[in-house]
Amino acid sequence: MRNRIFFPQETLDVWVASDCVDFSFEELLLKGENRRYRTIEAVRVVEEVAGGGDPNELIGKVKSRAYLAELGAEILEGSMVIGDSAYDIVPGFAGVPIGTIEDHRLQNPDSSGTDEEILAAFIAKAT
Repeated sequence: MRNRIFFPQETLDVWVASDCVDFSFEELLLKGENRRYRTIEAVRVVEEVAGGGDPNELIGKVKSRAYLAELGAEILEGSMVIGDSAYDIVPGFAGVPIGTIEDHRLQNPDSSGTDEEILAAFIAKAT
């Protein structure tokens, strides 16, 4: 399975403002690491807050906005309603690395480590 990561919108806003990343709604470039991710709009579902249960088993998961729309979700900022259930969510983007780590290393000979290590190094520098 390919590595996937969730980028919270709030974090992306900080990174864009500090010029650490280039971001379009389809691709994210970590400038210092020269690693690219294909992105789609998504949310991380934190908890159900209305007592309606979690019939779709969404708590703790990251789901695309398109998938949630198919379920009939109404999303507004940090909240989502599906039927009788209301959730606190974190809006953002889900991403997958573009190309393999081996391809990345061939194009960036100074880069080393796994995708996880590259991302951890970037986050350490960006915060």
